[in-house]
Amino acid sequence: MSSATVEERARKKAERKLEKQRQAAQHDLPRSMRPSAAVKTLTVVLLVLVLIYFLFPIYWAIIASTKTPAQMTGSNGMWFAVPLDQLPNAIATNYSKLLGWTRGNFWRWVLNSLIYSGVSALIGTIVSVMAGYATAKFNFRGKNAAIGIIMACMLMPSALLTIPMYSIFHTLHLTNTMLSIIIPCCVSPFGFFLGRTYAQSSVPDELLEAARIDGASEARIFFTIVLRLLAPAMVTIFLFLFVATWNNFLLPLMMVSSDTLKPVTLGLYGMVSLPTFTDRGALMMGALLGVLPVIVLFLGLQRYWQSGLAAGAVKG
Repeated sequence: MSSATVEERARKKAERKLEKQRQAAQHDLPRSMRPSAAVKTLTVVLLVLVLIYFLFPIYWAIIASTKTPAQMTGSNGMWFAVPLDQLPNAIATNYSKLLGWTRGNFWRWVLNSLIYSGVSALIGTIVSVMAGYATAKFNFRGKNAAIGIIMACMLMPSALLTIPMYSIFHTLHLTNTMLSIIIPCCVSPFGFFLGRTYAQSSVPDELLEAARIDGASEARIFFTIVLRLLAPAMVTIFLFLFVATWNNFLLPLMMVSSDTLKPVTLGLYGMVSLPTFTDRGALMMGALLGVLPVIVLFLGLQRYWQSGLAAGAVKG
């Protein structure tokens, strides 16, 4: 190897080292603001404890989903009741029991939950962003009254509205249909609040005026400019609405009676309510499989969600 090649590699290595030092210096705090070693250690310990607190239920559900009813109470609750080489058979047994107790409707319930949550969150996100943008960037008669009424709805318990909504949908002959769950879940005062907050902080008035001067219509401005600026915020609102609809139990309980239309939460509740049901291992497997779509969604949209939260906290 020639000396010129060695010198070139050494020079590039030194440049990379200097670049890393410059990047670290840009994000480094002044010495007076740097946390002490004790504070750093305490922070790490607290974060580890919080991580264990949130991951432990999932770990326990994985362990419990492989056990029989006798093993649930007669074995170590923190570890599997069978050797690791027998775990596939234990999982397959509880899975077949789950399908038997649900009469083969379990994955239909999961699909129903995905439809309810996905459609409601998608429509609710668009409506929330449109309403939030309109109240943040336009002046019209009754604007303050409308904002006050919508914000007051955030204080009203959702359970209080269930019976009136049932009466309305029963009159419209929409009970025991998917629309009876999707339509109420599309309306979210909290989503409106987030959409308005993000529109105020993330959409500059100067950009809107420049687009209007160039001849763009309000619809074109919204769909080609505003939606792109609010994309991280839309992901945040979508996740909130998706999880809220997925966890909604009282509304499907009132509106839906057909087994083929139940979401997974209501379906598992009906399975547990059977007088002859005793298989808690199959129940834990159903709960674990039922929550997997939400976990995958959060992990897939995590970076957009984090940037959306930061966007709402910056006033520019």
